Amino acid sequence: MALSEARRDGEFDRRTALGLAAKAAIAFTAFAGGTTALRPVRAAADAGDEAELAFAPATDLAARVASKQVSATDLASLFLGRIDRLGPTLNAFTTVMHEQALSQAADLDAKQVRGERLGPLHGVPVVIKDEDHVEGIVTTYGGAAFSVPAAQDSAVVARLRAAGAVILGKTTMPEFGIWAFTESEVHGITRNPWDTTRSTAGSSGGTAAAVAAGLAPMGVGGDGGGSIRLPSSWCGLFGLKPQLGRVSSAPNRELWNNLGVIGCLSRSVGDSALFYDITQGPTPGVDTYIAAPLAGSFVQAAATPPGPLRIAISTKPTSITGTVDAETANALHALGAVLESLGHHVFVGEPDYPDITAAFEPIWLVSPAAESRRADHPELLELRTKELALYAMPFDNPAAREMAANATTDVINRVMPFFDTADVLITPTTPGPAWEAGQLTGMDFHGAALKSLPAASWTNIWNVCGNPAAAIPTGFSASGLPLSAQLIGPPDSELRLISLAAQIEQAQPWSGRRPRVS
Repeated sequence: MALSEARRDGEFDRRTALGLAAKAAIAFTAFAGGTTALRPVRAAADAGDEAELAFAPATDLAARVASKQVSATDLASLFLGRIDRLGPTLNAFTTVMHEQALSQAADLDAKQVRGERLGPLHGVPVVIKDEDHVEGIVTTYGGAAFSVPAAQDSAVVARLRAAGAVILGKTTMPEFGIWAFTESEVHGITRNPWDTTRSTAGSSGGTAAAVAAGLAPMGVGGDGGGSIRLPSSWCGLFGLKPQLGRVSSAPNRELWNNLGVIGCLSRSVGDSALFYDITQGPTPGVDTYIAAPLAGSFVQAAATPPGPLRIAISTKPTSITGTVDAETANALHALGAVLESLGHHVFVGEPDYPDITAAFEPIWLVSPAAESRRADHPELLELRTKELALYAMPFDNPAAREMAANATTDVINRVMPFFDTADVLITPTTPGPAWEAGQLTGMDFHGAALKSLPAASWTNIWNVCGNPAAAIPTGFSASGLPLSAQLIGPPDSELRLISLAAQIEQAQPWSGRRPRVS
């Protein structure tokens, strides 16, 4: 149903909205199925127990370990076994840390036996995108040009470890996260667990595939133009890009200048909320960008209804490259109807999007080019990366950087007034469900760029502006592929987005259906 059919003079018609909400509920019931309470187990001894644990929220797994229903070693063994069995089909990992994970889990079990205080993720396995340092493991950045193991954990990994998380391995990404598809010359194509002929998107595609397939309950991603939200969309996950500067980028001063952030991909809103409570905050003396402190916790926000909100719905792309498909648009409209039925004021609203080329493109070129100069073996960089570095040269000087900064300010000044009239903006996350895998095969820099830009038509502007934005599942296509909407708020509004996302999750739960490769 077209959005115009559910509104009168820009407002949603309540009767039509309720009808759409009912249809949405029926669709979710048909596709998602029911969820069952987890049964107490001592170990994952059979397929039924394994499936329960593999798709349990991280918060539930932490509670199970704390109550001694299952040990950290049991969980590490279970998930490592799943990675060994299913990982080759998906090609989601660059490094699987068998010995290190089991050793860390054993240490955590010993700590529990000694009666020491347990962290909020005690014994919970997580995976790390291969651009964040894990001590003793090579950070490949998705390519073959690095060979020296990291001397220490990055800030986000250190905080997860301190909370008791067990690091299972490093996940695939396109080289330096440049492209919207998780494909590289050395690591190959990462495949979508819902349909292995389809892409996971990128650049956090390895993390997305692993979490969606039950190879880990949550994982670390990064987002410089949509790289958390795009793979969350195509793999049926919740993925919040936090406010610029919310999570420390240490040991780096920043990630892609003002564009990049570190964040979480998870199957539930509550798991992402816990992740951000654990990882938020700067590293003093390191981070260039530091977000304003929040008034409460993410976990509290996930447990608290948001109250009535002014919610704008828009399918308008931010650039001429974007075209939304009918199933994605219909699911977006149905979500608007659900929100209307929950008491929110839902209306059609279209921000005045400016052309972001002058703000985004120079940073998108210069930042990975600078990362490539740190390579241990620059001769092993992908040809596309070498070509990017050449195109970046005219922008790699103070005058060009100042022009990009001024263009960023212009974009922010033009877009932010929209949030005077809307508490949340909801758009598509991606143009449609997952595209075919192999998008970058045979592509040079120009070809890869032309493939990638349309996929990010609703996401990259929010990296320029810095606003928090989240991908949230909205159902499934007729072919069984996940659909997604993007929730965007004004600066520093993560708690509002988490609260609203949790309300949506309760109204139309999405985690009951499992992908084909699981």
